[in-house]
Amino acid sequence: MDILIIGTGYVGLVAGACFAEMGHRTFCLDINEAKIKKLQEGHIPIYEPGLEEIIRRNVKSKRLHFTTDYKSAVAKSLVCFITVDTPVGKNGDADLSQVKKVAQSIAENMQDYRVIVNKSTVPVGTSKIVSTIIQETLKKRGVDFGFDVVSNPEFLKEGNAVNDFMKPDRVIIGTTNPKAAAIMKEIYSPFMLSHERIHLIDIPSAEMTKYAANAMLALRISFMNELAGLCELTGADINKVRIGIGSDKRIGYHFLYAGPGFGGSCFPKDIRALRHLADSLNLPAYLVEAIEEVNAGQKKVLGKKIKTYFSSRGGLQNKTIAILGLSFKPDTDDMREASSLVLIEELLSEGCLLRLYDPAAMEKAREVMPPSPQITYCEDELAATQNAHALVLVTEWKQFRFLDFPKIGKTMKGHAFFDGRNQYHPIDIAKKGFDYIGIGQEAVYADQVDNELEEQLSKDALQGSMPSFTQSNL
Repeated sequence: MDILIIGTGYVGLVAGACFAEMGHRTFCLDINEAKIKKLQEGHIPIYEPGLEEIIRRNVKSKRLHFTTDYKSAVAKSLVCFITVDTPVGKNGDADLSQVKKVAQSIAENMQDYRVIVNKSTVPVGTSKIVSTIIQETLKKRGVDFGFDVVSNPEFLKEGNAVNDFMKPDRVIIGTTNPKAAAIMKEIYSPFMLSHERIHLIDIPSAEMTKYAANAMLALRISFMNELAGLCELTGADINKVRIGIGSDKRIGYHFLYAGPGFGGSCFPKDIRALRHLADSLNLPAYLVEAIEEVNAGQKKVLGKKIKTYFSSRGGLQNKTIAILGLSFKPDTDDMREASSLVLIEELLSEGCLLRLYDPAAMEKAREVMPPSPQITYCEDELAATQNAHALVLVTEWKQFRFLDFPKIGKTMKGHAFFDGRNQYHPIDIAKKGFDYIGIGQEAVYADQVDNELEEQLSKDALQGSMPSFTQSNL
């Protein structure tokens, strides 16, 4: 089938590439001529594992095309997917200006029946807005082509988006029209060879499902982060609490990891949009509000721990801090709403010298952070720790799972390790000569390690309560 993807951002590129991979002839359209030119030259603007290979393969096979030509692309494509950005305004309302422009452009170039699919994250009622724009535009043209507007929200995890698209947990299709439903099922049928995972529901429910899913996942993260604070004050360990509650089949283990707060392009934006929707309907949304407030506070936790640690060690002024991981999660270069940005801003205000390293997000970090003589971008983790008084793990990239602490220790001036992802065992790190400060558990200092603590380390290993290294589930 011929498919048009309008918008070559994160969702659009992944969708276009994966549709082409499954045999559909796919056109990816963007009004940004420079961006399309770079894509045609083989330059991929985002980092996503596996995406570049799929794009190159399908461009070569002539199943995937990049264009700025609405007239030609709409004429060739039975189905037009809208995948443009819907940024949230100051009040939390979703900016639908790009969606509206796309709807009008489609209607201006239609010559026959078309299925228009909203894949952008949009508030309930957007499909009606799109339908009205198309009807009015066709009326102005003096034509009467049939069309259907469908809601088809995306559920991609950055860093695993290609796999998520190729092997989806579910495909939500919002429509009550049998013709549109049949076309959408045909598009997704290659992805469903093992078993059916398509759910046909009404449009408002489909639009709400995207927000509901992200809010639920964000709620679990914020709940665990709030529990982590209680654990630190009571002597409990959030890692063991996670195992205790996650083993309940009704709860499960996913999204139960304490950390420095969530970020990215979806959770923060969707929480604000859902909150705005509730406000517009005069409906109290206490839980949704709490998610946002808890997360905002959690992003400051690492900074507070670092400040407290150095308060008895001469303060933070002119201290060198190494930060590993800048993107909001591993396997992406996305810096949007990243926890690292809050930490960096706070440490800079305290007069710290920062040495930063991320495997993929260095370029994006330079774009979003103003230049500063206090910041040094480093080529690897060892370079970042050079002469540092403390090391902070913010993003759990795989290559940070087995840091060479003895080697790192020789390059550092101090020996404090702030584990923002609880990837390491406190006693094990303390035995290596580092003061360990994690999230939701008691700090362990190098000079406190004794036989009793070593025995506890052995017991934890036998009982399976060592870190599992599966925290990248956003």
